[in-house]
Amino acid sequence: MTVMAERTSHTSQMSVEEFEKIAAFAAKETDDAVRFEFIDGRIGVKRVPDGDHNTIVMWLMRQCMRSRPDLDLYQGQGLRVEKYRKGRARPDGVLVPAAHFAGHGEWAPTEGVLLVLEVTSYDSDRRDRQEKPVAYGAAGIPLYLLVDCDDCSVTLFSDPTPGEGYGSAVRKAFGGRLSLPDPLGIELDTTELKHYLP
Repeated sequence: MTVMAERTSHTSQMSVEEFEKIAAFAAKETDDAVRFEFIDGRIGVKRVPDGDHNTIVMWLMRQCMRSRPDLDLYQGQGLRVEKYRKGRARPDGVLVPAAHFAGHGEWAPTEGVLLVLEVTSYDSDRRDRQEKPVAYGAAGIPLYLLVDCDDCSVTLFSDPTPGEGYGSAVRKAFGGRLSLPDPLGIELDTTELKHYLP
């Protein structure tokens, strides 16, 4: 399965600089009730995660720490995504070598990122399933792990093509095993995810 860019001919809602000002203002004024992203020239709202959502992120963190204690899983780290750095995303988790983001600001470059994680909300739109695989793959992030709570599955997108998206995707139902390939070499057991269904 190839996930490639499905571009439409629309103009950007605003510049990246305007977006960053709006996002910074909202972060101060809304007490982190929502977070903003800017993908494919459009602003999007990302709700603050609930308990099940955060527990799923911690599930991945525990599995990674057991297998690869040399890695850190950051939550809420902003990334510059899409070619020419026209996008800004806040993945639910960003897996990187330990201390990788030290010294970076709110929006870090994607170089060195090994995997990004998104956990769908029960009211998710197409952003996590369609737009983000294109943005993350185009940015050259090696792996994108999507935990889809609506259809009880995990999908691993791999083989990024800069400027395009991902060349392949493997989907497993909750309860299956999923291998995160080298350089990670982690085997994920998704059985625990069955406990966090609506």
